[in-house]
Amino acid sequence: MNDENDNREYRTLSDLEWQQKLSPEAYQVCRQKGTERPYSGQFDQHFEPGVYTCLCCGTELFVSDSKFNAGCGWPSFDAEITAGRITETKDVSHGMIRTEVTCQHCDAHLGHVFDDGPTSTGLRYCINSVALDFAKSKK
Repeated sequence: MNDENDNREYRTLSDLEWQQKLSPEAYQVCRQKGTERPYSGQFDQHFEPGVYTCLCCGTELFVSDSKFNAGCGWPSFDAEITAGRITETKDVSHGMIRTEVTCQHCDAHLGHVFDDGPTSTGLRYCINSVALDFAKSKK
């Protein structure tokens, strides 16, 4: 994970700097709390071994072993890679009560977490593909 100095750097980027760094869709999702269309993301049906990272800052967020097919149209995970990588915030937008998840390092909006997961954690992190990058395992 990046050090504290890098954390300050990402948290102080202006909107214009984020727009220059990210694609229009990634900016809309990650910085403006948008959502990509269901079943449209590159990682929805992606099951290679490796680590999913934050697109904005590179922080490791999820390991492929925690990914499962929830059938909801977005990549789903049952646990973050290490506690403290993700921040949870109550979200009452769109007439719903949900829990938003953001990257603890750079505040990028990732998606939401629900307590209806099928594994022993009981969690389903429903994440926008466009907010993620992927590092394939070296075997």
